[in-house]
Amino acid sequence: MTNGIEDAEGRGATLEVNPVGARVGIRATAPWGELSLNCTPARARELAAALALAADEADSVRTAEPVTVKASELRRGDVRDGDRAMTVDNIRVDGVTAHVTWRSGAGRSWTQAYDVDADITLRRRAGSH
Repeated sequence: MTNGIEDAEGRGATLEVNPVGARVGIRATAPWGELSLNCTPARARELAAALALAADEADSVRTAEPVTVKASELRRGDVRDGDRAMTVDNIRVDGVTAHVTWRSGAGRSWTQAYDVDADITLRRRAGSH
């Protein structure tokens, strides 16, 4: 994987991630050398969650102003404005209640109920990045 990866000097680098037995192998290669690591699947998942959270945070920096929508207008992939990234994983409207399942950058999920007319401020609108 090379597209979009570079070292601190801006030179192209590669990153390879592969299963190595019951572990996950990670190898980074740059003009200055190579770094190889092996980690447990659990640590690889933690790393993936941290990378996804950092990517969400970096994307949010590029976003203009937050947008506010009614709870009933939320859609999968919307990211709520706040201290931590919370992404809409599912939305179900039942009469006057919107049941929103959120997913954190760490992979945890939970469901909250809102009045369909409740204002929800989003950091990023799904499909707008």
